[in-house]
Amino acid sequence: MSTQKPIAKDLQKFIDRYEPTKFKVMRSGIEIRGVSNIHQAIQTAKDIIEKLKLNLNISHSADMVSYGGFEVNLR
Repeated sequence: MSTQKPIAKDLQKFIDRYEPTKFKVMRSGIEIRGVSNIHQAIQTAKDIIEKLKLNLNISHSADMVSYGGFEVNLR
């Protein structure tokens, strides 16, 4: 029996389109990890969100940059 909460539709659309190699599901979204070019990855994520008109936003911090990560969260 699985107790994992289903992923929101907008978030699943983003995952299917972005195809991250490493990500962690969190309460309000996902954390994408292991990105070598963080600026390009964030811009690509923003473009996908805008193009598909998804109800998501992106957040990141200096700590996340150290392991090549950023978050994609539900608004």
